Amino acid sequence: MLRMADRPVPQPVAGQVLLRVLAFGINRPDVLQRRGLYPPPAGESDIPGLEVCGQIVSGDLAASDLRLGDVVCALVAGGGYAEYCVAPIGQCLPLPAGLSPEQGAALPETLFTVWHNVFERGRLQPGEVLLVQGGSSGIGTMAIQAAAASGARVIATAGSETKCAACRELGAELAINYHTQDFVEATLAHTAQRGVDVALDMVAGSYIAREQRCLAEDGRLVVIAVQGGTQAQIDAALLMRKRQTLTGSTLRNRSVEFKSAIAGALRRTVWPWIEQGRLRPVIDTVFQADDIVQAHQRMEQGGHIGKLVVRWN
Repeated sequence: MLRMADRPVPQPVAGQVLLRVLAFGINRPDVLQRRGLYPPPAGESDIPGLEVCGQIVSGDLAASDLRLGDVVCALVAGGGYAEYCVAPIGQCLPLPAGLSPEQGAALPETLFTVWHNVFERGRLQPGEVLLVQGGSSGIGTMAIQAAAASGARVIATAGSETKCAACRELGAELAINYHTQDFVEATLAHTAQRGVDVALDMVAGSYIAREQRCLAEDGRLVVIAVQGGTQAQIDAALLMRKRQTLTGSTLRNRSVEFKSAIAGALRRTVWPWIEQGRLRPVIDTVFQADDIVQAHQRMEQGGHIGKLVVRWN
């Protein structure tokens, strides 16, 4: 259950800054943490919240070109559902010009995840084809835009015609309604039986074997969530014959140095896309902090397109 409570203002240590939080994003891991299924890493705040947009009010800025008073987007390992939050300075990025704090709060978790898994682990290249499962989710909407901005082609799946239309508007050349179509058959038909170069999977379970059939030769399957279950069967013969790569990752428990390296790559490559208008966070609903319960209910119901964001009154 979620309720308002008073806590002492956290104090930054070396390499950290204190942010006055203006808005924060809602993510599925927050729901799992609320249910007691996803405890924070050792030493991190037990308050939920993995991404914020806020103003730097104090802390260690020596290793950054950011300054006191700057408004930044930050990835954190916990503590985001608060009026004040500490963040490693290396995981803070300046709020792009023209974006609101609510839009800024919708960037970190999705972009850090997409960059590492699609472009680093998945090694997506211009001209290649990416299959995005759950294309209307926060991560899905960002993956479609980032891949298209990089020069790749995108196929997405979603659970309704409205969500499929949203995926196409964002840059997917094909959107597959997985309730009415077999995504394997549709993907292979669209690619003239060649398949896709990279598949971004948020389901796992029975999807793994089906996604193997979607992969082209030397294709890469990247798993980032297990909404369909943790156990899966693979076709080892297909894995060898097509030289497929099956990989996956989590982000929350990685080191500050690792996440800071991703932040640097985002600032060099993706921040210019945002400033050029080639990529924008898709926000379904902005809630007031008093309505945090409704925000979680909206996440659990699954009807949203894009991100859910909460702002302080």
